Amino acid sequence: MENLHDKRKVYDKSQLSENEIEKNPMAQFKKWFAEASRLADETEIFEANAMSVSTVEADGCPRTRIILLKSYDENGFVFYTNYNSKKGKSLEQNHCACLHFFWASLERQVIIKAKLEKVSEEMSDEYFQSRPEGSQIGAAVSPQSEVIPNREFLENKLKELEEKYKDSGVVPRPKHWGGYLAKPYEIEFWQGRPNRLHDRILYWLENSVWKIYRLAP
Repeated sequence: MENLHDKRKVYDKSQLSENEIEKNPMAQFKKWFAEASRLADETEIFEANAMSVSTVEADGCPRTRIILLKSYDENGFVFYTNYNSKKGKSLEQNHCACLHFFWASLERQVIIKAKLEKVSEEMSDEYFQSRPEGSQIGAAVSPQSEVIPNREFLENKLKELEEKYKDSGVVPRPKHWGGYLAKPYEIEFWQGRPNRLHDRILYWLENSVWKIYRLAP
């Protein structure tokens, strides 16, 4: 077993105080996301909108994957995927998921527990048509999460659809592909601090009102 005991880092860049945070967690997220986006523009963060999304599968075990956040507002967080994928099938059975952002350069993470619902078909259509054509065709090509015979299966299907749509200029959105809105009911903001005494501020939605608590690190 490889010993990783000496892999330590001192967290001392910032702090998170109840006296300075926003009363609404979405406003607090907006503030933090703006800082992460600025660092992303300066290449200190690869993709500020990259988040892990965890869902629980039929065997009771969670599965986590990285997905890109595509929009957010006071109602929640939106991402897009194949509804027939493993995450889509999990969300059919259990409408809850955990979203997680980690911005290492800022020594921050955000953990979001949410209930998910599909966005409108109009919203999915609008986003789909905003994507590059290659991404549009890729969404139609891939039977996401299914076993396929080989790489050539995808490449041949890609060539078929590229030929099919080369003159039309419009790739229709597959009906099995679209967006989810994650409506949060718990959001935790974590700021690294020295001596592992990290700041953890929890927002909990209770009777439509956000309650704020400090958690022990």
